[in-house]
Amino acid sequence: MTTGSSALVSLGLLRERLPGERRVALTPADVKRLSAKAIVTVETGAGLEAGFPDDAYANAGAHLADLQQVLDGSAVIAKVRAPDASQTPRAGGVLISLGGRDAGLAKRLQERPVSHLALERVPRISRAQAMDVLSSQASVAGYVSVLEGARLLDILLPMLTTAARIIKPAKMIALGAGVAGLQAIATARRLGAITHGFDVRDAAREQVESLGAKFVSVDLAMPTAEGAGGYAGEQSLEQQERLRRTLAPHLAAMNLVITTAQIPGRPAPLLIDEATIAQMPSGSVIVDLAAETGGNCAHTRPDELVTVDGVRILGPTNLASAAATDASRLFSGNIRSLLDHLIDEAGRLRLDPADPITGPLLGVQPPATTSSAAA
Repeated sequence: MTTGSSALVSLGLLRERLPGERRVALTPADVKRLSAKAIVTVETGAGLEAGFPDDAYANAGAHLADLQQVLDGSAVIAKVRAPDASQTPRAGGVLISLGGRDAGLAKRLQERPVSHLALERVPRISRAQAMDVLSSQASVAGYVSVLEGARLLDILLPMLTTAARIIKPAKMIALGAGVAGLQAIATARRLGAITHGFDVRDAAREQVESLGAKFVSVDLAMPTAEGAGGYAGEQSLEQQERLRRTLAPHLAAMNLVITTAQIPGRPAPLLIDEATIAQMPSGSVIVDLAAETGGNCAHTRPDELVTVDGVRILGPTNLASAAATDASRLFSGNIRSLLDHLIDEAGRLRLDPADPITGPLLGVQPPATTSSAAA
């Protein structure tokens, strides 16, 4: 599929309307970088919550307009979150946003029709690393999760030596050593905590230890649980139960626990149950970054703070918005890289379902293979 002609691609940037969402999909700096390939129209106020005023977009070469003008005049619409009914792109248009698992959105877009490049589906291949919004935003979330946890703790993270007494450093662990978990470990270590990391993937040990943290090793007599794209694979209920029982004594010694374990397209695995919470010290904090997909902790509630047996459990679903300016810069860089891939030198937007990046974004399944090699 080819969209456009020799003229520049018309690209629209919309304001986010989801409560609490402060990010913006493109920053003025990246709008300027895209000016050779696209004519950009920005909805008035789109970047204000992220710290980017309308004047900055105008100075970058963008046109400012109201919502309907942006929708009517843009072949491609860029957003962070899935658009609501009032933001649906024009018939035959293209949407670049999150929302790939939203069945209601998919139905609404099919009816127009609109091609949706769902950012959750960016493939885990080297060519697409610069487009991977999940990784860039997970890095921000991992950083902020430690700050939120430290705010809720009744103790200090670093060791403190005073005339009154010596304060021991807090102990922290990240369950899940992906992008968010590793960033959480690095942040907690910079703040002075004694850091630990755990992951079911054997390959994560080296990454955890490279940050100066101790890798918590558990012998579950099970194979390395690594799935396609480097994500952790799904485990059986029996394996999950063994894992919880083995982790429990380690968690009982921790003050701050950051959980990040998720499996694409599946509910998050339960890592901390009621019995484990009962063993944890009163005043300890769990920040569950898997809250949006069910949570890694038995008592997690999305966007709520729950206290159970003296343990505080926070289930944030959009920590990246807490650092909206830099989160937007990273998100915008991902979108710009994607558009650089999609727009050719003649200024035409090419949506090729056979392309190894574009196909997965459109939801096209890769061709079947006869190879029996493990992923």
